[in-house]
Amino acid sequence: MDLQAPKGKELFIDEDGIVWNPAFNQVLPLSRCNDPCFSGSWKKGIEGEQFCCYDCVPCPEGKISDQNEMDDCFECSEDHYPNKEKKGCILKPVLFLTFEETLGIGLASAALCFFLLTSWILGTFIKYRDTPIVKANNRFLTYTLLVSLQLCFLSSLFFLSQPGKVTCLLRQSMFGVTFSVAISSVLAKTITVVVAFMATKPGSQMRRWVGKRLAFSIVFSCFLLQVCICILWLLTFPPFPELDMKSEHQEMILQCNEGSAFFFYCVLGYMGVLAIASFIVAFLARKLPDSFNEAKFI
Repeated sequence: MDLQAPKGKELFIDEDGIVWNPAFNQVLPLSRCNDPCFSGSWKKGIEGEQFCCYDCVPCPEGKISDQNEMDDCFECSEDHYPNKEKKGCILKPVLFLTFEETLGIGLASAALCFFLLTSWILGTFIKYRDTPIVKANNRFLTYTLLVSLQLCFLSSLFFLSQPGKVTCLLRQSMFGVTFSVAISSVLAKTITVVVAFMATKPGSQMRRWVGKRLAFSIVFSCFLLQVCICILWLLTFPPFPELDMKSEHQEMILQCNEGSAFFFYCVLGYMGVLAIASFIVAFLARKLPDSFNEAKFI
């Protein structure tokens, strides 16, 4: 057949005028080596056959084809995942820890209970602030310790809300600062007692360190150093909200990226150093007279 034949000499086939063998049951026979490939599959060439011959192969896991006769499947965008038929993409829902979930309700309830318990203890100390036992317990350090613990419990609520720019900036730094004050209060309290007992020895040079000034200096210096670390962290590599699209196949996790792992571990490490220092001082104070009971069981 000449494809370049002039007009009037082309080849026309009248399909309606063709009389087929009864074996075909009046159905037009197929003269091809493949079936049409629908969405959800792709055309894979058959080895050793003509280029027009192919098999319809289902799309592999994680890929789709949203049209018929596609030569290949493709992946959904990061914020979507394939449906079961692999014919389209579904938007991933955004997940984060909230107050409405069972875990969130439990954690928030525990934080509020500890906050109320600490508030009750603080109220008791304030009510009986003029009694000898409260005066002997160093009211300044006791109030500082209890208030810092209250703020620690409240700061945990930042971890239960939807991560945003402000909450990501505050939650780690606020907890780090308030908990450092709590640990430094325990440290200052133990050091003050040790210094007071050492000052009772004849000719001791420790008498000049006895007083509220020592306790205030310890707490303030420990607090200030942690504040400086947090300020450097927030000014250089501040935490920010981000969507984690890879941890879960069908969900996006909204979380806070700490920005700088170095500063994050500096904040945690500093609290660890304060805790170790408190333990060491308490260990040294375990053999003090019976009137001092805080390190008695170490």
